[in-house]
Amino acid sequence: MSKPPYDPATEGAKMSFKGAMSYGDYLHLDAVLAQQHPLSTAHDEMLFIVQHQTSELWMKLAIHELSAARNALKSGNMPKMFKMLARVSRIFEQLNNAWDVLRTMTPADYSQFRDALGPSSGFQSYQYRMIEYVLGNRNANMLQPHEHVPEVHKLLSDELNRPSFYDEVIRYLFQELDGSLDHMPAPQLRTPHEAEPEIQARWKIVYEDVDQYWTLYELGEKLVDLEDYFRRWRFNHVTTVERIIGFKRGTGGTAGVHYLRRMLAVELFPELWHLRGEL
Repeated sequence: MSKPPYDPATEGAKMSFKGAMSYGDYLHLDAVLAQQHPLSTAHDEMLFIVQHQTSELWMKLAIHELSAARNALKSGNMPKMFKMLARVSRIFEQLNNAWDVLRTMTPADYSQFRDALGPSSGFQSYQYRMIEYVLGNRNANMLQPHEHVPEVHKLLSDELNRPSFYDEVIRYLFQELDGSLDHMPAPQLRTPHEAEPEIQARWKIVYEDVDQYWTLYELGEKLVDLEDYFRRWRFNHVTTVERIIGFKRGTGGTAGVHYLRRMLAVELFPELWHLRGEL
């Protein structure tokens, strides 16, 4: 006869975990906490590794939420999609907070282990690239750093071959306002999304009659909120890099701060920002 499952309401705090799943077992903490391998004796290298590893975990969750949000939008489940978008914004708030910890590292601290990084660099993060691709900032040239890992290259390439999340938003916008997709611009699958007058005109209709188009208005504001946090993440990245290495080239060969500053000008949902000057 099998033993009944543990009931915390009647048995209280469990103290013995022989034959039972513990907190560490569920989270596979032995494996997670064994993945920090500094390549130098520098004290601050552990900070650098942990900050970037935890950021990658948050990005994994962001991709999970964005993928589900896109599916929810396609199926018309707007409340579920709104909840997921709100969560992604909060994820980027966490990613922003992580820069505050990294900025406790000084140039002298970083110089003690920078050479150990070799040509590795954050711009090679395929999860960050996936987030950009899902949202609509699509630069096919950025597939190249991932050619040495075929399964990752395929994941990113497959994303470039499907409409982005913002493409699906635009489809929903035109369907709700026009009742058809006849005048909808073609999705920009393998190039960064650029502002389209036809799209901005539809958003203007929404923002000038909020009561009638409340769901579309809420969607627009959720996207602006998300991009607001995303822009802050980029800005914090720039200031952290400048504070630690100045204007040196990045470890991966990029122009460092100069490259990151150019990225600040990228707009994910340009029509939603541009129309504000017309309202």
